[in-house]
Amino acid sequence: MEYSSDDIAAARSLQIATYIYVSTATFWTYDYACSLHEEWTFLLRSHWSKVKGMYIVTRYLPFIFLIMDLYLNFTLNENPNKCRVLDNIGSASGIVSGMFSDFFFILRTYTLWNNSRIMLVAMLSTFFIFLVASLGISFATTVSSPYVTSAIPSITGCYQSSISLLFVPFLLFSIFQLGLVIATLIRAIQSWRQHPNHLYTVLVNNNISFYTCGFLISLTNVFTSLFLQYAYSSMLHNFQFAILAILATRLHLHLWRINQHAYVSSALMRTSMSDMLFANSTA
Repeated sequence: MEYSSDDIAAARSLQIATYIYVSTATFWTYDYACSLHEEWTFLLRSHWSKVKGMYIVTRYLPFIFLIMDLYLNFTLNENPNKCRVLDNIGSASGIVSGMFSDFFFILRTYTLWNNSRIMLVAMLSTFFIFLVASLGISFATTVSSPYVTSAIPSITGCYQSSISLLFVPFLLFSIFQLGLVIATLIRAIQSWRQHPNHLYTVLVNNNISFYTCGFLISLTNVFTSLFLQYAYSSMLHNFQFAILAILATRLHLHLWRINQHAYVSSALMRTSMSDMLFANSTA
């Protein structure tokens, strides 16, 4: 049986998308394995708080959409409705994961601005406006766009045939990430000499690096959604959410470890001073 060039191109896009999903899942698993000891040390030793709850959700929610991606691309789904349901579950978990990752970035920027309520309100207001707009566009696009499978029987997976408007949520994400970069740079220029401590320097450097990374990935998804067809247009969507989750949780673990080291060093110094004072008093 002969297949058209369009069928072959669609099948090739599904294969490449499968490679991307497998690579993302492998990278995620590798990162989780490398940080397992440090992560469980944090989970067992740190006090329970809302931020810790956010960390758990951000860290483990990507497992859901990564599993959904792998399942969709390794099984034959001849039922478009089944594809739609599974893809919606994966997309929803990815959006929630991205939302919690951005909450971490907002909190880091809020800390840099000396817990400024005005800055917090501005960031949260912008974020929720962008989030509502992104959810509305994503829902409208998903409902109106049909799911299709490959005409070649041996090719597994499915994709939405037309998702041109899905570039808008990622454009909004990139604008928000760029705003966080600018806010961090402004604060760094204003307060660099006033905060020479190591923790502040790490916070600024990591914020700029992580926000820039998120900004570039968002721009990449804008490009793929606008200019690529078939499964190519959405193959990096959940990759972005996975990377954002890694960046957010890695930054939080790093800052927690630095804070713990500073606390231990301070406690040891107080103990040494107490021993010296006790020795002088008994001499």
